[in-house]
Parts: sequence; structure tokens; C-alpha cells
Amino acid sequence: MQRFIAPAVLAAAIVLGGCQATAPVVPVPVHGFVTDMKAFDAFIATHPTPEQFRTSYPDVQLVMPGTITTMELRSNNSRYYPELDQDGRITGGHFS
Repeated sequence: MQRFIAPAVLAAAIVLGGCQATAPVVPVPVHGFVTDMKAFDAFIATHPTPEQFRTSYPDVQLVMPGTITTMELRSNNSRYYPELDQDGRITGGHFS
């Protein structure tokens, strides 16, 4: 009888562990310009939508394809030109 207790407990733990509901993660906006490139690259790797980008980085100008901008050169990572996939999600890009 005792040999069946450990497998029964393990099976119950696996079943109950799979039933946990996780709360959605709400991103905290990063104000100012992008200074933490490692965190920014990790964010872009999630393939955010333009709206998610604007919510997460409200102070960075997101220049969508076809948008007219000035020719000024910015060196403070305040203007981002995204590369989009067929679903309109950001897959990469560059600052200018």
C-alpha cells in the first residue's frame, strides 16, 4: 500500500500544477529614452504590436512605415523605425 502513495502524490501534484491560472503580466511603462538595450531587445523579441510598444515605451517615437519625419539625427534612442511582420508585429528595427 505504501508504494502507491508516492506515485499518487506525484500524479496529483502534476495534475494540480497544470490547473494553475496565471495572471496576465502588465508591462510597466519605461519613461524617457531607451538606455537599457538588453531589456529593450528582450522586449522586441516578444514581437509586440505597435500599441504595446507605445504603451511600454511612451516617450520613444515609433515611426511606422510610410510616416514622414524630419531628417534630424538623434543619438539618444528616442526615435525607433520598426521592421514589421505580415501580422503588423514588430520583429526588429533601428534607432535614428
